Amino acid sequence: MKELELKYGCNPNQKPARIYMEDGGELPVDVLNGKPGYINFLDALNGYQLVRQLREATDLPAAASFKHVSPAGAAVGRPLDDTLAKIYWVDDLGELSPLACAYARARGADRMSSFGDFIALSDVCDVDTARIVKREVSDGIIAPGYEPEALEILKSKKKGSYNVIQIDPEYEPRKIERKDVYGVTFEQNRNELTIGEDFFSNLVTKNRDLPEEAKMDLAIAMITLKYTQSNSVCYVKGGQAIGIGAGQQSRIHCTRLAGDKADHWYLRQCPKVMDLKFLPSVRRPDRDNAIDLYIGEDYMDVLDEQVWPTIFAEKPEVFTKEEKQEWMQKLTGVSLGSDAFFPFGDNIERARRSGVQYVAEPGGSVRDEDVIEVCDKYGMTMAFTGIRLFHH
Repeated sequence: MKELELKYGCNPNQKPARIYMEDGGELPVDVLNGKPGYINFLDALNGYQLVRQLREATDLPAAASFKHVSPAGAAVGRPLDDTLAKIYWVDDLGELSPLACAYARARGADRMSSFGDFIALSDVCDVDTARIVKREVSDGIIAPGYEPEALEILKSKKKGSYNVIQIDPEYEPRKIERKDVYGVTFEQNRNELTIGEDFFSNLVTKNRDLPEEAKMDLAIAMITLKYTQSNSVCYVKGGQAIGIGAGQQSRIHCTRLAGDKADHWYLRQCPKVMDLKFLPSVRRPDRDNAIDLYIGEDYMDVLDEQVWPTIFAEKPEVFTKEEKQEWMQKLTGVSLGSDAFFPFGDNIERARRSGVQYVAEPGGSVRDEDVIEVCDKYGMTMAFTGIRLFHH
């Protein structure tokens, strides 16, 4: 297939729309089900690049949950403990394959943002993964292949209209990429930077302890940022992104946004939150929304006397500020990556409150020494990569 006509472009009024190969060659994708749109393909192709590079960097199956050309979550296929399986709503599915664990993590870290996602998988989609996808609200999926039973499960989703794309795993894009903006053509070399073992060798803090686990988490952070709309920062813990701040004009706002998401990820694991008694009729998306409100400052939106009986079997007690602070002190060993330098130490101050111990950023700010000084104050380890990772 050399060309695929799309329903419309970014918006319904933008017609006609299509994808095609500029050199007249065959497209590297096949649509196995549904009718993906313009934004679907943007998410699919960006997401697949991310998981392919995660696979190469970690030698583990990888998954990403994409929304509006930035990842809501990304992870590699490490086993889920009982707590994560429960907060990701997969504790009823038994033991899962590594690929299914990767998607459960990618989807589960920020379930509010992942609602209606486009999924990218590094490996052939198996039945375990398809079973998770089947039960979630999602627009589509891209993978290098599908097990026959998994494909049938996916085809049955959304009354048979679910978007399923297969990409040629051997496909290699041309070195030069182009795009048009307001009739002007932009051209640049593709960003083919490899993030490997020596990427974090330039340690600039007094603490130079960087365990292998932290190296992998920092690699996941930087690879995720490579495909996230800038400015962006990414918090990672245990092989998965737990907070991504994308597309902010101010870096401190990226750090706060992503840090708040990381906090919510960890607060969901507090027994007080895990023990919430939902009515059986409340669906997973509505539970996610209720938990998000309960954890946050607008908790009365779900604890109001007229509201809580429609959500909970028992009225929850208020999750107090003091209780949250006490629980958050248990979060440690988090890794933080930034796609460009931190201009001020306030980013590190904010990151510390979300358990950050390891930091990677390009360096190059006139205030680098100030940022290093704040890291040293808290005994953090920071690497300067020397490489900016803007993505637009």
